[in-house]
Amino acid sequence: MSRLINIGFGNVVNTDKIVAVVSPEAAPVKRMIQSVKGTRSLVDATQGRKTKAVIVTGDDILILSALVPDTIARRFQEACALPESEKQEHGGTT
Repeated sequence: MSRLINIGFGNVVNTDKIVAVVSPEAAPVKRMIQSVKGTRSLVDATQGRKTKAVIVTGDDILILSALVPDTIARRFQEACALPESEKQEHGGTT
């Protein structure tokens, strides 16, 4: 079941599409951003703030976020956690 997570300023991303959440400071990530800049493969969800995380999707789309990767990762884990009723149905552990 697909779920949405907030990546800042009311922008949401489908958790099923996320492959990685990385820091924009690494040189390879900067090159990836430059290579898709000006195309439909780059989504800027920073609302003019500094980019602190880059979300890589399975569709080869890069999403820029003003939230730090740890915050997005925590929200991802919370969104993907099974509710208590589903945990009991699946034997109690995930």
